[in-house]
Amino acid sequence: MPLTLLPGHRVVGETRSGYWVEVGSREEPYRAFVPKPLPPDPGVTLSELDAELSGRADRALGRLDGTAEVFPDIEVFLSVWLLREAVYSSQIEGTQSSLSDLLLFEADRTAEAVDDLTETANYVDAVNAGIASLDRLPVSMRLLREAHARLLASGRGSEKQPGEIRTTQNWIGGTRPGNARYVPVPPQYLPDALADLENFLNDVPARTPLLVKIALAHAQFETIHPFLDGNGRVGRLLIVLLLQAEGALRRPLLYVSLFLKRHRDEYYERLQRIRTEGDWEAWVRFFLEAVETTAEDAVATARSAMRLFVEDERRIRDRAGKAAASLARIFTVLQRSPIATAKMLEARTGLANPTVLSAINVLVDLGILRELTGKRRNRTFGYDAYLAILRARDDVDA
Repeated sequence: MPLTLLPGHRVVGETRSGYWVEVGSREEPYRAFVPKPLPPDPGVTLSELDAELSGRADRALGRLDGTAEVFPDIEVFLSVWLLREAVYSSQIEGTQSSLSDLLLFEADRTAEAVDDLTETANYVDAVNAGIASLDRLPVSMRLLREAHARLLASGRGSEKQPGEIRTTQNWIGGTRPGNARYVPVPPQYLPDALADLENFLNDVPARTPLLVKIALAHAQFETIHPFLDGNGRVGRLLIVLLLQAEGALRRPLLYVSLFLKRHRDEYYERLQRIRTEGDWEAWVRFFLEAVETTAEDAVATARSAMRLFVEDERRIRDRAGKAAASLARIFTVLQRSPIATAKMLEARTGLANPTVLSAINVLVDLGILRELTGKRRNRTFGYDAYLAILRARDDVDA
């Protein structure tokens, strides 16, 4: 269907994926992109090799889902796994906080947080709230707006209309739309573009194979860029929500941000080539590679964590004696929070300060914990072996 233009706008280019529209402006005209509805027409055609890749990605997801079933307490692993994702999703947007920084902040929420940590912690809250909302809402713009409101609830970006669809033009790169690297949908076309996306999310006009559907939906959301800030993080959250809502994973274990950070230039190039050339196939191939690689890494990390926990639990039992119960409670907290303070362990276990300090000393003697600050007071401890597992497949600072 041809695009209905507003006065002062004209189509200056068209691809399979949408229209380049010149927007008249007193200062200078600029070119913005208005996408066509999904699915693409003609549809995405996967080669034999792409179909094989899709099958491998599906099987990797299946193995990841199975890993959740055999992990003794998958919620323990999930809590740290989400923190890790929050770090990398935020780093793609330019924050500098590391996993260690975020774990330290989570261990002592009374400490003053810099903007980077606030943004990252807000992402954790947005993901948790979005997943919880699937019990009452389908994956929809309403759900994404609620998540966006949490994401920008405080810190940098909090003045940029949290939870609200933008009513002004945004852009990526450059100092203004006229010299930007990419200008998303002008605000006048947003209602139709978002309605079309929501229809696609609800399988209108037809159902699309799940991983292809998620690939297309993520790219379309990024192309539309409906918020003034936080679009990238909400777009990656959309991947998690669709996997959950569609039943591909029973627990939210697949997070692709580290892969996208490693391949950031290609990630942005693939998205842009959708707009400039209508090249959906190359994007889908890239996304399937991200899913396969990320799922395999998650399986390997979870299995390594399981082995470590079993071995360390055995070492603790062999050493514990009368302190077995208190050590077990503290060790459970460390699996969720591998950087901790004595004060935090007291609060989360309900144990008295002398009991906690005695248990920490045992865990340090066993080589399970290591003191990180070198201080005599207000010390912080790290579960080194677990932190090493979480960083083992990272080629960036965690």
